[in-house]
Amino acid sequence: MSGGDRLSEFELIARVFAPLSGPGGYGLVDDAASLTPPEGADLVLTKDALVAGVHFFPDDPWDAIARKALRVNLSDLAAKGARPVGYLLGLGLPDAWTVDQLDAFGRGLAEDQAEYGIDLLGGDTVRSGERLVLSVTAIGAVPKGRMVRRGGACPGDVVVVTGTIGDAALGLQLRLDPTLAGTLHLNDIHASHLLDRYLLPRPRSVVADAVLRHASGAMDISDGLAGDLAKMARASGVHIQVDIASVPLSDAARAFVALSEATLPSDRSKNTTTPSAEKTVLTGGDDYEIAAAIPEGQVESFIADCELEGVPATIIGRVTAGEGVRFNDRAGEAVDLGAGSFSHF
Repeated sequence: MSGGDRLSEFELIARVFAPLSGPGGYGLVDDAASLTPPEGADLVLTKDALVAGVHFFPDDPWDAIARKALRVNLSDLAAKGARPVGYLLGLGLPDAWTVDQLDAFGRGLAEDQAEYGIDLLGGDTVRSGERLVLSVTAIGAVPKGRMVRRGGACPGDVVVVTGTIGDAALGLQLRLDPTLAGTLHLNDIHASHLLDRYLLPRPRSVVADAVLRHASGAMDISDGLAGDLAKMARASGVHIQVDIASVPLSDAARAFVALSEATLPSDRSKNTTTPSAEKTVLTGGDDYEIAAAIPEGQVESFIADCELEGVPATIIGRVTAGEGVRFNDRAGEAVDLGAGSFSHF
């Protein structure tokens, strides 16, 4: 069958998606799936929709698109301390789809199902007109009553983030302006790293147990560090202070910020002392790292548990009584980051 040939809906499901189904999916030949929670566990559910031209570029490889759709949901589960159980997929196919693209989509899901230990339970496939649209509902499990909520941060907690911040947001800047790497004299290794982090999130599923053991509150960083910490502070009824100098950056992000500050005009206004690239790092989103509020006495253990799984974790601030979020520069002065995060509306 050539890449230009079409499949009926039932042929498409049998070819691409039925091989991905888990025990409760019944080979995707029934009207619904069944799921028995592990004994003594609560189910944790999360859902993200992705739209071509909004969450990914229309010319991105379809295997990467599939993996991104699954991974952004796995990131939510990890931040709740949940282990993956299964997922549902809603897929809206553009008029110009090909069998080769669908095969690549299925391969991407199969690779990540194997890597993250999750199976397809079911879903729906429809025609969506001009652009690819997809939605994943992921289901995880935590011990009964133990889901780690974003509203659990307490005064005295220490704020810790996994991995590095800002890589994907800077990678998006490189995608939007193909001349930017050359303008900044950013080397190919650094540019490739940033572009890859935008294309493929790295959900921190391996530290879900550490989050469950140690965190008072946690959430994944998807819409920007500043804005997401503001959500945590609001949900918890606390104040969060962050030292910008402590926010962990990759070598590639550090190079981008330094070169941008030296090469491009600064995005400074009356109340803003942060260069535009650094502001992008703190507000741009698509990090899919975990921000956790950890009781001070458990911080060392949390960081050690993360590092045992190969995931670095860094202290960036503290939780105090009050409300809102304050980002401080090296002089201890508050920095105005505007809205602080990505928003669809």
